[in-house]
Amino acid sequence: MKDSSNLENLPTDIGGIHNAYPLGITAAVYGYYAYLPSVYFKNGPKYPLLLFLHGAGEKGNSANDAKVLDIVLRNGPPLLIEEKKWKPKYPMVVVSPQAHEGGWSAVTIHQFIKYLIDNYEIDTQRIYITGLSMGAYGTFSYLTSSGDNCYVAAAVPICGGGNSVKVLGMKHIPVWAFHGDDDNIVNVDNSKHMIDAINALKPPVKAKLTIYPGVGHNSWTMTYNGTGMGKESTVYDPFNMSIYDWMFQYTWKQFKIIK
Repeated sequence: MKDSSNLENLPTDIGGIHNAYPLGITAAVYGYYAYLPSVYFKNGPKYPLLLFLHGAGEKGNSANDAKVLDIVLRNGPPLLIEEKKWKPKYPMVVVSPQAHEGGWSAVTIHQFIKYLIDNYEIDTQRIYITGLSMGAYGTFSYLTSSGDNCYVAAAVPICGGGNSVKVLGMKHIPVWAFHGDDDNIVNVDNSKHMIDAINALKPPVKAKLTIYPGVGHNSWTMTYNGTGMGKESTVYDPFNMSIYDWMFQYTWKQFKIIK
């Protein structure tokens, strides 16, 4: 079952604001960038949330130097926003936190999403997560650790991996992974093992894996901007729609077991 209700009623985004919130400025556990659509206001429409988790090269502590937070603008959705190339079919709040102590913690990610729900106009049925490399590991970690208790309706991890033994909790979360088969930083088998393990559970939405032949570690740029369409291996899942349109199909309650 797919659900696209309510999205059509959201105001058209003609270009919003992208603000930095260094660590310590707010009550959030991370410093972060937040993009708000053009017709966003307090107590206004509830928007889908896209949470973007960066890779290891973008870590930094903006509490000591606010400019360090700008590192998160190097890749993915925040880069597309800065380049004025952010044009998903429907408007979204896009938040890009910065890890400042080691990698991504599943517990801290959960706390951060709770903070966003409490402080922004977020449609809690449409919270999506994506990450690259270390951020993809963080994505898988959050999903495997939290399972049906997590806030996420769908996930797109790129060139990452995780603990395939712990995927039971992910059964009800649609996942679409991407990887380059020539990645010498994170072997493509890491994504394969995760997707195979999820699909072995016979999830209500089959987990997808798209692989780019001859592509190294940076398989994220062509995924986030869509230029990888038509360049993927025919052996795996086709890259036949934008990842944002794919995520929009799913809502939190569709497949979760509410306890």
